[in-house]
Amino acid sequence: MTDRAFREHDHGTCVADGVAAAADACAARKLQFTKARRRVLEILLREHKAMGAYEILDVLRAEGIGSQPPTAYRALEFLTRHGFAHRIERLNRFIACSHLSDAHAPVFLICRTCERVVEARSDPAGGEIGRVARQAGFTVERAVREAEGLCPACACSA
Repeated sequence: MTDRAFREHDHGTCVADGVAAAADACAARKLQFTKARRRVLEILLREHKAMGAYEILDVLRAEGIGSQPPTAYRALEFLTRHGFAHRIERLNRFIACSHLSDAHAPVFLICRTCERVVEARSDPAGGEIGRVARQAGFTVERAVREAEGLCPACACSA
């Protein structure tokens, strides 16, 4: 799904597939996929943009699901802890994981104009990070890489 967010696609299916995959994973792991957690994931899947906790809270509040910050923060903590969402460090925002079916080290491509974010998979052990880590005798457990630039649509209009 590396470039899917940068192209037109059936977004209803995109959201439905993401929620279904998370629900299946929760059932398999015996995790509670509460109404609030499900709705926060749906909100994150709705657009391919990273969202802040207060943006999510505004949607939840309008829908009557929750009006206090802990509602959004608890759901986001659950989603990120179990790999259903990621925190974009540079933006201090969150995005739904688009690769739920496999363990991976995400790379985030962030468009500085339209703010869309695409998640791509990478192997930090096989690249520059892995080479440097091996030379230092270091074992990489988690790597977050973020690149900012222009998506195809914004690059064409620039």
